[in-house]
Amino acid sequence: MRFPLVGKAIALGAVTLSLVWALASVSAIVAERQGRLREAQRSVADSLATSQSLLGPVLQRTCSEKWETQQGEGKDRKTVTEQREFTLFAVPRKLTAEAAAQTEPRYRGIFRINGFALKATLAAEWSDLDALQPTRQHDGSRLGCNSPALWVAVSDARGIRSARVTLQERERDVLPAGSSPSLGQGFQATLPEGAASDTGPVRATIALELAGTESFAFAPVGETTQLKLTADWPHPSFNGRFLPADREVTTTGFEASWRVSALASRAGQDLLAGHALCRPDATVTSAPGTPAQRCIETFGVSFMDPVSPYVLSDRATKYGLLFVALTFVAVALVEVMRRLRVHPVQYLLVGCALTLFFLLLVSLSEHVPFPWAYLAASGACTALLTFYGAYVLRGVRAGLFFGGGVGLLYGALYVLLLREQTALVLGTVLLFAVLATVMVVTRKLDWYGLLAQMRSEAYDPAHFSRAKQNTAPP
Repeated sequence: MRFPLVGKAIALGAVTLSLVWALASVSAIVAERQGRLREAQRSVADSLATSQSLLGPVLQRTCSEKWETQQGEGKDRKTVTEQREFTLFAVPRKLTAEAAAQTEPRYRGIFRINGFALKATLAAEWSDLDALQPTRQHDGSRLGCNSPALWVAVSDARGIRSARVTLQERERDVLPAGSSPSLGQGFQATLPEGAASDTGPVRATIALELAGTESFAFAPVGETTQLKLTADWPHPSFNGRFLPADREVTTTGFEASWRVSALASRAGQDLLAGHALCRPDATVTSAPGTPAQRCIETFGVSFMDPVSPYVLSDRATKYGLLFVALTFVAVALVEVMRRLRVHPVQYLLVGCALTLFFLLLVSLSEHVPFPWAYLAASGACTALLTFYGAYVLRGVRAGLFFGGGVGLLYGALYVLLLREQTALVLGTVLLFAVLATVMVVTRKLDWYGLLAQMRSEAYDPAHFSRAKQNTAPP
């Protein structure tokens, strides 16, 4: 062949395209496994309970107003009774909650889903019940109201394991609450007859045990709301509209406290405006042509895994092509400096070993912790490439240097995976270091002389005979 570099460049281009396809296939596998994890999460949520939002207690009272209107004229004139129904809410002046959550992991096959059991005590106080007194909108109308009821709403009522309500120092019967278009489901307790006309303060205490999965949120509907939450999960992710005022995270769990005023939160106003109590992880949608339903403000915590093997594996495969390119650069540099010939098939085999690492990583991480999976996969691939490199580069020392370089790349990749915030700068520094190394090593190389030598060697049968002898194992 008159221009051997052109043919080799074409062959290496084909090898690179093949490896790009292989890396894309690995990425598709990672995405498929992530999809199966989400299916497992939905399966557990369908059987147990979804992520939970808690609102209350609030006092509510359903009322109706009836009035007569005249319709028609002359002999067709008639009296018609019209009616409107409405609900009045009274948010507590002070709402204090203490809760303790214990994680209860659930499994679907090899997939682990973080469930939790929450035991909470809610104490609420109302100065008066003036907000539950109805107002006429029509002169001469007749007003009728039911007895006030204390309402506690949750986003998924299936998670309610037990509930006890104490009103004015007396325990009241707890009844299932009807489904509300905005608040969802929950439970309620009816106040005594005539309580709406009382002028004194009203106090209530609720003991609640609630189960859910993945995350918990609380709606600060009181004029002042305080929540103290403890849990045995050492990796909390605090979210929602308000972060905790105080928090302490240890290796065995966390403790967090929120203090929210009605001056800072619109949760109480959102409740009165009919906004929805949404799940922490839910996206509220609406039918086409109708306004989107808004959510009541909440704050809370997610019981998230700090190291998701699928997220890290997906991020690792994104560096796959760069990883392969750096290795090929190292092999090509040795090939040029030592006047060796490395066949495109050998490049392909090295690239396959590098690509297989990512598949090993995702498969092992489903059964063992991610650091151990990464160590096993990188160790196996490094050992294989060290052994193969000793033959390709025709020397044990060269093979050891090659394997050591691959090991350093695996170490750099692991640092990039863990340092998400500084991954860009670390990756850029790594690329600059590689480029500087190539420039320093090849600074005195006569590229024209090298090309002429390779072109002449392409017609020298004796050269290929010597090269064949040199490929013998060291």
